[in-house]
Amino acid sequence: MAEVRGRDTWTEELASLIEDSGVRYGGDSPPTSFEVHAPQSESGESLKEQALGFVMAWCEILMELGRGFRDILRQNLINEDSYVVRKFGGPCSKVSKRLRFLNDFLPEDRDPFHAWSVVFFVFILALAAISVDPNREAVAPVVKVRQHPPSASRVLLPDGRYMAYHEQGVLADTARFSLVAPHSFLSSRLAGLPGVKASLLEEYGIRLVTYDLPGFGESDPHPNRNLNSSAMDVLHLVNAVNVTDKFWILCHSSGCIHAWASLRYIPEKIAGAAMLAPMINPYDPHMTKEEMKRTWEKWLPRRKMMYSLARRFPKLLSFFYRKSFLPEQHDEIDKLLSVSPGKKDKLVTEEPEFEEFWQRDVEESVRQGNIRPFIEEAVLQVSNWGFDIKELHVQKKCQTRGILLWLKSMYSQAGCELAGFLGLKHIWQGLDDRVVPPSMMEYIERVLPEAVIHKLPNEGHFSYFYLCDQCHRQIFTTLFGTPQGPVERQEETATAFEEEDKEEVLQVPV
Repeated sequence: MAEVRGRDTWTEELASLIEDSGVRYGGDSPPTSFEVHAPQSESGESLKEQALGFVMAWCEILMELGRGFRDILRQNLINEDSYVVRKFGGPCSKVSKRLRFLNDFLPEDRDPFHAWSVVFFVFILALAAISVDPNREAVAPVVKVRQHPPSASRVLLPDGRYMAYHEQGVLADTARFSLVAPHSFLSSRLAGLPGVKASLLEEYGIRLVTYDLPGFGESDPHPNRNLNSSAMDVLHLVNAVNVTDKFWILCHSSGCIHAWASLRYIPEKIAGAAMLAPMINPYDPHMTKEEMKRTWEKWLPRRKMMYSLARRFPKLLSFFYRKSFLPEQHDEIDKLLSVSPGKKDKLVTEEPEFEEFWQRDVEESVRQGNIRPFIEEAVLQVSNWGFDIKELHVQKKCQTRGILLWLKSMYSQAGCELAGFLGLKHIWQGLDDRVVPPSMMEYIERVLPEAVIHKLPNEGHFSYFYLCDQCHRQIFTTLFGTPQGPVERQEETATAFEEEDKEEVLQVPV
């Protein structure tokens, strides 16, 4: 009986372990044979569950291992006495304080550490996806960047640098008006007034002098340039190329920051300014909140990021600029400048004539293969200029030091003088401009009420400046009035009339 009970107990225990797995025994006699009935689906599910349990167990082990490493790091490396904290704690704290302004963009209920970790991870993934995009070359035709032989005239500046320049129009000794034009970002001396006809310049007697900024085109780089040195470069250039009278300064877009500097530092040499879509510092503290908001909302996120990096971490621009501006192939203009052109700008930039002009200008601007001038230019746009645009406002300043001088100024203007830029300031602004938004023009109009503002409906950033004969004629007519030709032509005509009068006198019978 005991043996039977043992066999029964052993059988019952085995059956309870395998839970009716399909093993059958005959009666109470010892099992001499058995059959296994194991459905395929049940076997597959069991294996899946085992694999899942195995993976979960390993995950738990790794999590515990990670917690262990974290505790070790906290106890040995991230305490106040550790070498890592003593070595890198100060710099990390400074960087953290400088980046703290980014927390304002997060919702109040989000932990900055967790949120920015996710943002950084997603940014890296997006950057990697953009870098390996297989369809990028298929979107636009491939145009190789060409190398051109030197073609500029150059002058030696007092500090030993050479500045490259280009002349158009009439000669120096016959010019009725002289125009000096600094170029904008990602451009060169070849831009000037894009597509202006030589016959139009001669009709108005204009001599147009354009030059390369330091490090662009064929101009030598400046070791420590700012807007003051930029104005001095213009002064040395006009003296070297024999501009004896006052000259007009012509600028477009970001090139106008150098025009603003010239109006501020060498106003006695300038007759007036012609500015098309003039750039101002987007961080100008004198802009109202509404003006600043309407300025920034017009820009693409990439352009906003570039301005932010230029202001706070300019060294990081090297990676983006080197990839964008110094490739072996041209890219589309909206990608190079991080802009979204309006309707009219899009039509203009798609014209073959514009593409050819733009490509040649870009090729000239990057001919030195150095990214530093571009970074310097971006930093100049968003940093402290050393002056405010409102300082150019024409106003009376009287000597009021002392009670007697103050009382005298109350009743007499003898001790007063005009301050600011006294010449003419003409500004043309396209109302559909998405590179330099109209809100910048409104700010200029507010702080410089004497400036003449020409608002251009439906015009964009490029449409009124590039390859537009009618636009160029309108600009010259606004600045100079009726065309009178070169000075020499008028003198020759007067001399011819005098000779005719003499001949008539000689022919009269005595």
